Amino acid sequence: MRLLNTLTTRGRLAVAALAVSLVLSGCGEPPIKSRAVYMLMDISGTYTEQLDKAEKIMNYLLATLNTGDSLALARIDSASFNEEDIIVQATFDARPSAANDQKRAFQKQMHDFIASVNGGSAYTDVTGGVMQAVDYLNETEAGEKYLLVFSDLAEDLPEGHIRDFPIDVAGIQVVALNVTKLNRDNIDPRDYQTRLDAWQARVVDGGGEWRVLNDLERMDRLIAMN
Repeated sequence: MRLLNTLTTRGRLAVAALAVSLVLSGCGEPPIKSRAVYMLMDISGTYTEQLDKAEKIMNYLLATLNTGDSLALARIDSASFNEEDIIVQATFDARPSAANDQKRAFQKQMHDFIASVNGGSAYTDVTGGVMQAVDYLNETEAGEKYLLVFSDLAEDLPEGHIRDFPIDVAGIQVVALNVTKLNRDNIDPRDYQTRLDAWQARVVDGGGEWRVLNDLERMDRLIAMN
């Protein structure tokens, strides 16, 4: 009888421990996903006059991203599939004070570059920049990956450059920002929508998600908030 009572008591304790474990696991917060954000910045033509807006977006991201998140800023150049077009990049340290130091250094390097832009690039290789961004974002292995494209999305390639092929953007949220209208769009507004539709189809066919955000007062919609 004594042995039976002991076994019964142990059984009750085991059941109680299992119940507590299940309750705790059910009440636990979901793990926070790290985020990686890569912004492509058009520096061709009149876009050089828009770079203050790009800097404002980056400052918002610096204030929003947390330790463990990654951020990169790159320019869209004449031939953008090139690591040399990455202006500044960082994965923020787990220690908040170190992460703040990284953010201040990032901000200074970004500001110095934007202040130095004098005249735009000769051509606009958007596709090459997207491919370089995909490489960076996938290497971070972040739980959420964002590619922000600050451009009118009008590609203008040097002779001989080939970019008319599918692109793999699986698992990446692509957000077109500040997509300005060209002079020719005013002659035929369908050109503007055709350009947006073509990029949307390319991103979706490549496994990514596509959004357009032209109202820069709604930057809270840029990335998911942790």
